[in-house]
Order: sequence, then C-alpha cells, then structure tokens
Amino acid sequence: MARFNRKGVTRIYFVPTIASAELIPTDAEITAGTDYTGQINAIDGFSLENTPIETPDMASTFVSKIGGDDSAADSSLTFYEDSALDDIETDLAKGTSGYIVIFSKGKTPGAKGMDVYPVTVVSNSKAYTTDNEAAKITVQFTVTARPVFNQAVPTAA
Repeated sequence: MARFNRKGVTRIYFVPTIASAELIPTDAEITAGTDYTGQINAIDGFSLENTPIETPDMASTFVSKIGGDDSAADSSLTFYEDSALDDIETDLAKGTSGYIVIFSKGKTPGAKGMDVYPVTVVSNSKAYTTDNEAAKITVQFTVTARPVFNQAVPTAA
C-alpha cells in the first residue's frame, strides 16, 4: 500500500467541453482547459450522496433500508484572488458551464483516478474580511449530471 498526500499530487482542471457522452475527455480537451490547482485554497463537495429509503415491515422491529436516489453534494472551490488578473471572475462567471476534472492521483497518462463532474457555476463571490489572510473568491457549482469516477487519464494523441 502506497499512501500519499493529495497536496502536490492531485490536479484540478476546468474543462469547457467534452465531446464524449461517457464524459471521458481527450488529452486535447484537457489541454484546452485550465489547471487551477495552484490557485485553490479549499475544496468542498465534489462527491456523490445517496438518500436511502426506509423499508420497514411487520416481521421485525428493525427498519432496514435500500439505496435510493443519488445526488451530488453542494460543491465549491475557493480560490486565492489575484490582485492584477480577473481570470477566476471572468472564466468562472455565474452561468458558465463545463466540467471540473479532478486527477486524484496525479495527471499521469494511463493512471486511474480521474473524476469528471459536469457543472454550472451558480455563484462567484469575493470573500471580504478584516482577518489577516489572503483575499479569496468562492465559486459554487451545481453538478448537472451523474459524474464519472476513477477513469484512466487519457494519453496524448
């Protein structure tokens, strides 16, 4: 077992388009995206949740459950704000649709660990504070369709 720290390994991209109905991007589509890894301060959500259904019956006082509807967790990325550039504000403006692609084990071609979330930006908000910390922007996303998990990182064409 080779344990690792996600910091320094995991990469997070915003990819504007993916042609495949299976949500597997090509190397060219990933290259056309933006690597935001170095600008991200915090990650929230980007997981699948299930709402189990209770199935009580008269034969037992135990209430069993079965799997119910899946949904994506409320998801956001918090970025460091740039004092000169406004790429986060413009590239990830409210209403922007695309894909968050997370390379959980790095972006090595052929390696497993690529997760793809179809998303729409629903909020892009600066955080204002008097605390002694770097300026930040939080971008909230809705996950618009079932994500795919643990796919192989594509190789260059």
